[in-house]
This record gives sequence, C-alpha cells and structure tokens, in this order.
Amino acid sequence: MTIGGRPGTNDPIAVFVRPITCTSVAGDKPHLRPANQGMGFDMWNASAPVVVGVDGSDAAIDAAIWAIDEAVSRDVPLRIVHVTHIEDQRAATDDDFRLDVHYAEASVRAATAAVEATGTQVKIETEVLWGTVKTVLIDESRNAAMICLGSVGIGAIAGKVIGSTAATLAKESRCPVAIIRAPRRPHAGRTGWIVAVVENRADNESVIEHAMAEARLRKAPVLAVGVWQEELREDILNRLVDTRKQLFPDVHVYPVASRAGIAQFLSENKDQSVQLAVVGSADAAQVAKIIGPHSHPLTGHGECSVLVVR
Repeated sequence: MTIGGRPGTNDPIAVFVRPITCTSVAGDKPHLRPANQGMGFDMWNASAPVVVGVDGSDAAIDAAIWAIDEAVSRDVPLRIVHVTHIEDQRAATDDDFRLDVHYAEASVRAATAAVEATGTQVKIETEVLWGTVKTVLIDESRNAAMICLGSVGIGAIAGKVIGSTAATLAKESRCPVAIIRAPRRPHAGRTGWIVAVVENRADNESVIEHAMAEARLRKAPVLAVGVWQEELREDILNRLVDTRKQLFPDVHVYPVASRAGIAQFLSENKDQSVQLAVVGSADAAQVAKIIGPHSHPLTGHGECSVLVVR
C-alpha cells in the first residue's frame, strides 16, 4: 500500500492510504473464461472492471460475493473500493482521520476475505478513495463494466429503503448498476426467476439481453414481463423473446403481458421466487419500490435484487 499526505493539507503527520492491490485467488477449479464468452453480446469495454462499493456492512459483502460471477464471466478484475470522507475536514483531528482511514481499510479487507473464502479464482483490485461517496462512485462508473452495491449501507438511508447512494447510482451511473439483496442462506431447491421488464421503450433489447445473460450466468429461467400502459402488445414482446432465444438457446424464457408496473406486478405475484429484476434506466426511480425495506418488503420479494441497465 502507498501512504501519502492527507488530501487538501500539507500536514506531514496525517496519514492517507490510497492502495491498489491485485491478487489472484486460487480456487479448487479455476473457471476463468475469455471476456464476454457466453454473454451473447459485447456491451462493455473488454478490460473494464466490475466495481463493488463497500462500507463494512453485511449488505456490501453480499454485493461483493454476488459480483464475483460478473467479473469472472468477463475475465476482468473485481474492483473493491471504499470511499472515505470526513464532512468537516478542517475540524477533524488527526486521530479522527486515522480512524476513518483504518475503518476504510478494514472494510476492504473484510470484503476481500469474503471473496477469497468462496474459493473462486478471480483477480481482485482494492482501493480506498477520498471524496463524497456518490460523486466518487459515479466517476468510477465511467470506466466500469458494472457497479454493484448492497441494498442498504454506504451512506445515509433514503427513506430507510435502499440507501441514498444506491438510489442515486441507479439514476445517474454511466454503466449498469446492480443493487444486491442476497440472502445469506439460499432456499433449498429454489433458483429464483430473473425478471426482465420490457416496455415500449428504446432500451427494450438491452434490458432483455442483460436479463438473458444473467440467467445463463446464474442458471435461472427468465420471466419477460411486458408492461404496457396502453393496449397490450404481446406481438412486440413475443418477437423480442423469440429473437433472444436464438442467441440464448440454453435459457428458458417465458413471456407474460401485464398492464401493471413492475413493482405492482411483483406484489401481485408474491408466490413466485424472484432473485433479480432487470429494468431500464427509465425505471430507476422504481428501484426502492421493487426492493422495499428489509423488515417489510413492499412487494413481498424480500430477497429480490435489481439490475438497472444503461
């Protein structure tokens, strides 16, 4: 790790750590693949990392573990970052600053250890960054294949639903954003649907392709939900699904049309196990409704993560 001066000061005593470390994690059976192999499309910079924002919370660790497959499938690094920021830099003591940095390092180490414990072979980069969390992560998104966050944590809570940083990134990120709500103990025998939200918008194809790629990666079926506010256009939905079936013949996909929004659709189908909802950027504002508070999920899908496609 490199050690330098405190940002914005000439104080030689204060310590600021901005490390980048790369390690290879040895698993029992390495399964790295060429970038985008099996993904069905080439939508990302082939060398762009999958970035995980961590803050020491269990939610962040869940996000780091979920992101492993994303990095491995692209053969890119899993980049684990913590953003440290003291609100009043001038009033903060050196001890406060050191504690903030030490906590940042500890949160990165905890996430790295959790990834290593899976035994999956993936290259890991870690970095402690200085600045406001939202601004730094949005900047990270400019050169990332995907940004992954836990559904709570990383800053103040927005309405005690998903966290203000996750809500902001869902709307403003320059790359796809995954907001993860992974269960600690998956239900035995329940894979969980990948739900693709298909609407009468220009990003239809991108949404369904991302959903199909996630389904292939996670060995899950796809439920393609055509959400139409006007007349039901099942012909459009069926055409999109049939086209993608040719690219992903190994993925089971089932189209269904609905006049309800995605949050309402999930609420009305609580008996279905959903692990991930894939939506377009226009639906970013509905992320909180899809995930809901941890104690009382609004939709009944308390373990449903969301991927916002760009």
